[in-house]
Amino acid sequence: MYVIVDINGQQFKAEEGKKLFVHHIKGIDAGQSVEFDKVLLVDNNGKVTVGTPTVKGAKVVCEVKTPLVKGDKVLIFHMKRRKDSRKKNGYREQFTELVVKSIIA
Repeated sequence: MYVIVDINGQQFKAEEGKKLFVHHIKGIDAGQSVEFDKVLLVDNNGKVTVGTPTVKGAKVVCEVKTPLVKGDKVLIFHMKRRKDSRKKNGYREQFTELVVKSIIA
């Protein structure tokens, strides 16, 4: 059984026991339980239910494993040819690591 769930504007395929790295969620601690009720699709062993826009009564319960995880560094490089103009910038995306505990459909 798996579901497609919307978390912070992104869609994730969630199965029980699977780890999810979502955009950083502020104000939560490790070990805390979080519920997401924007379930867009439910596949229960071949029986597919598609929401309009969400499936009523379905939700995903996750446990926060790590509240702040830094991703790989992303480099941005701007250059204008023949102008001696170069600018290098970078950042590290911040994520929250979740473990899917249960799916209620």
